[in-house]
Amino acid sequence: MNIPSILGAVGTLVGLIRAMPQLVRLLRAREAFGVSVDTAGTSSIVSFGWAAYGILTSQPYVSFATGSSGVIFAFITFAALRFGRSIREFRVTPVWFVVLLVVGLLAGKTGLGIVLSISVLAANIPQLWVAFKEGNLADLSLETWTLSILDGLVWGAYALFQRDISIMAYGLFQLTTSGLIVALKLAYRTRQSSENKP
Repeated sequence: MNIPSILGAVGTLVGLIRAMPQLVRLLRAREAFGVSVDTAGTSSIVSFGWAAYGILTSQPYVSFATGSSGVIFAFITFAALRFGRSIREFRVTPVWFVVLLVVGLLAGKTGLGIVLSISVLAANIPQLWVAFKEGNLADLSLETWTLSILDGLVWGAYALFQRDISIMAYGLFQLTTSGLIVALKLAYRTRQSSENKP
């Protein structure tokens, strides 16, 4: 097994599990404080876009990992709506769906790769905004966003070996935005701990 194959396998594993902690947390808490339904919906659409890109560029690791996480993000979207988030919070999701569809149909894999490289910003910025704006981040999964940092690192390294600029940009943006979300969640935890001290 060569290094890109190993990184692809690790990336696939991370892709399979990274969103699961958020889904489990929502199902247990039955509330969605601090969770952006717009990020979950956009992440699902973007993941399916990456799965198509993986098929078009003969990168099965990319297709399997992102297709699987797309399904999990769809479940997170429905759970967040069920447990308190509003459909009116969808701002980026419908726009990004149209963007990916039109670019994919008109510009093929090259255009899709360019748009997908910045799609993680479209997916993660709503969560970053909700985490910054809302005081209660109780139901935001630290584990999911820590795994998202790992996701960015692994796919960034994979892209270096594959010389795929689109995946490389994805890795950088995933690493940066997920790191900021983790920082906000940790700051929330620190505030909660200091408020609960006797």
